[in-house]
Amino acid sequence: MSSLTVRKLTSRIGAVVEGVELTAEPSDEVIAALRAALNEHKAIAFDRVELDDAGQERVASWFGELTAAHPTVPAVPGTTSVLAVDSETSKANEWHSDVTFVVNPPHVSTLRSIVTTPYGGETLIANAAAAYRDMPQPLQDLADSLWAVHTNAYDYARPPAPTDARRQHDAVFVSTVYEAEHPVVRVHPLTGERGLFVGGFAQRLVGLSTSESSELLRIFQSYVTRPENVLRWSWSPDQLLIFDNRITQHYAVDNYDGFPRRLNRVTVAGDVPTSVDGRRSRQLTGDVSHYSPILETAA
Repeated sequence: MSSLTVRKLTSRIGAVVEGVELTAEPSDEVIAALRAALNEHKAIAFDRVELDDAGQERVASWFGELTAAHPTVPAVPGTTSVLAVDSETSKANEWHSDVTFVVNPPHVSTLRSIVTTPYGGETLIANAAAAYRDMPQPLQDLADSLWAVHTNAYDYARPPAPTDARRQHDAVFVSTVYEAEHPVVRVHPLTGERGLFVGGFAQRLVGLSTSESSELLRIFQSYVTRPENVLRWSWSPDQLLIFDNRITQHYAVDNYDGFPRRLNRVTVAGDVPTSVDGRRSRQLTGDVSHYSPILETAA
């Protein structure tokens, strides 16, 4: 434990963790330190990791029970929880939190670099709690009162001329339609922080018109993506990035001229979001029981 160090990357989000052997079974003290670092910094990174898919699943399990790879997209062959984030089939070039169209989105997401690009291809991660704190009080009060419907059935990060592989991926992605209703402001169950819980899957606000929803979501999102709130992570081979999906958003930058890029993702089951007045999210459409257990209590 004495060799574990945490080095901040920016004042608001991100840290590099060193001195942890990810191929070994950690002590309870090490796991507690990693969880504390994630609570504080929202995203933690590891260099020069020697992990395969099973190793990534094992490290992710230090933070809780794993989800399936995705509600609709199949797992990497030979695994149950690994999703290939591959530039051939999908480019997540839109701000989002993972799988918010289910009632209990993952509380932790992990990304491991498999194929990196000679330049570009960064992952941006934003601190949604800092975004909420940046808003003036009247906007905070408004956001506190609102709920949003999140769905997978929309033109998510669609390129102008999708390839056959991309069209096939998109068809699988929306093969079952899911909708969930979440508070626009979510209370983090461990830190008590309030964070803006919106992003690309949030398509409309409950009780408002499409145009009204679009304008307000644009305003809220503008606080999330302020440069001060964003970590820009440049990928090298054999890196692992872990972030708190409950209180961050992320964006994969498509600036690498068509070079192949692949990350493998493993996510950890989350709790049902809670609003500032104590109400909980609900599933509107789609059965998600095959995808994720529900984290009932914070650990």
